[in-house]
Parts: sequence; structure tokens; C-alpha cells
Amino acid sequence: MDITASSQSLFRRHIALPQDHGSWVFLLSPLLIGLFAGGVWNFASFLLVVACMSAFLLRQPVAIATKVYSGRRPKRELLPAQFWIAIYGLVGLLALAGLVFMGHLYLLVLLAPGLPVFAWHLYLVSRRIERRQMAVELVGCGVLALAAPAALWVSRGQLDPQGWWLWLLVWLQSAASIVYAYLRLEQRVMQSAPAIGERVRMGRRAISFTTFNLLLVSGLLLAGYIPALLPLPYTLQWLETVWGTLKPAVGVKPTHIGIRQLIVSTLFTVLFILAWTVL
Repeated sequence: MDITASSQSLFRRHIALPQDHGSWVFLLSPLLIGLFAGGVWNFASFLLVVACMSAFLLRQPVAIATKVYSGRRPKRELLPAQFWIAIYGLVGLLALAGLVFMGHLYLLVLLAPGLPVFAWHLYLVSRRIERRQMAVELVGCGVLALAAPAALWVSRGQLDPQGWWLWLLVWLQSAASIVYAYLRLEQRVMQSAPAIGERVRMGRRAISFTTFNLLLVSGLLLAGYIPALLPLPYTLQWLETVWGTLKPAVGVKPTHIGIRQLIVSTLFTVLFILAWTVL
């Protein structure tokens, strides 16, 4: 009976798994893009997926432990948090050790930007001000976007400058998606849809992000650095942003906003992969 109770206390979903479900796409999208761009799935690719997922999942129990130490969560949640920190940490370290043993020592360089960003996030958690921190989210999605070049490199077995293009392109899309999500959440609390001029003013930052991305990708295409149809997914995101600016999400539930964002991000990922590898 004690064993059952102890097991139940350790396996708590809000400690073991991230509660901000929309954040998954910021890891899975670059990871899938990098894997498909590499063209070869091997054991190193598998280890990279395990390492990335472990690092991503590790954030939740570490954040819970930080909340316990700062008095935000009850002390009974510390042991489950430590349990999942140990599980994810051990699995991640074993996968990373396997990658290093297989000759991918250079991947350790990609850890450098992630550590200070994670520390920044934990500092905000300890101060109870981690919510609605756009700057942290924009930098954080840039760290997660490093999964794209990592996946490309382990698939090809070597450093390839093309990986940095993948990282930049994926990061720009993720950043624009975050800015757009903030716009939609800002719109939902309005009592009614404002005049067109006010809608455009509110959406100016989001439209600027997606317009910049589309112009940059078009320029890279003209310079011969990227495949011919790669502007297509960025056009999709630009059209979605313009539509969302002109049609405010007044009174729309956050869940519905998140689902639509997930659908658009999924379509972006599929179109990007097709444009890069097939079309």
C-alpha cells in the first residue's frame, strides 16, 4: 500500500510533463525539419531525439523544484520533481554521451546558449514573474531551433554550413509565431472589434515580423541559398498574420487560439520539409 502511494506521488503529470502544451511545436518543428533535411536517419539521429526530448522535459520538474524552494509550491512536490530531474537528466546525459562517443563532440557547443537562457527562466520563476515574458520566449525558441542544425549534422555525420541557415529560418518563424500569439491573446480580452486603423496598429509588430521573414527568404532565394519554393510556408504564415490582424479574436478562448496556432505551425513544418527536400 505504501509502495502504491509512493508511486502515485511520484507520477504527477503537472510535474513530469510541460503544462504549456503549445511549446512542444517549438522543439518538434525544428527537430523534424533538421532530420528530413539531413536525408538519413541513423542511430545518432535517434540519440539526438532522445537527448533533445530529455532536455525539453527536464525544464518542467526543474521549474517545479525552483517554485518549491521559493515558496510557491508545497514541499511535498519536491521529491517528485527530484525524481523526474534524475530520470530526464540521466537519459539525456546517456544519449549525449553516446553522441560524443560516435564522434559528434561539436554538439556540445550548442549547449552553451541554452544554459544561460534556462538560468534566466528559472530566475524569473523564482521571482514569480515568468509569465508573459516575450523576450525570454523569443530567445528560448532560438535555443530550441538549434535542434534543426543538430539533426542535420548528425544525419550527415559532419558539420554543414547549411545547418545555420536552417537554424536562422526556423528561429525566425518561431519568433514570428510567438509575437502573433501575443497579438491574438491581446485581442481576445477586448469588448468589441476596434476600427480598422486600430486593428492594424495592434498587429503592426506581428505583421512586421512575418513581412521581414518573407522578404528575407525571398532574398535568399534570389541569391541562390535556398530551394525555390521555400518562401511558400512563410507566405502562409504572413497570410495568417494579416488575417488575424484584420479579424480580431474578440472573446475567443485561449484553447482555440492555441489550436489554430498549432495547425498553422504544423502546416508550416510540412511545407518547409516538402520545399526543402522534395519540391
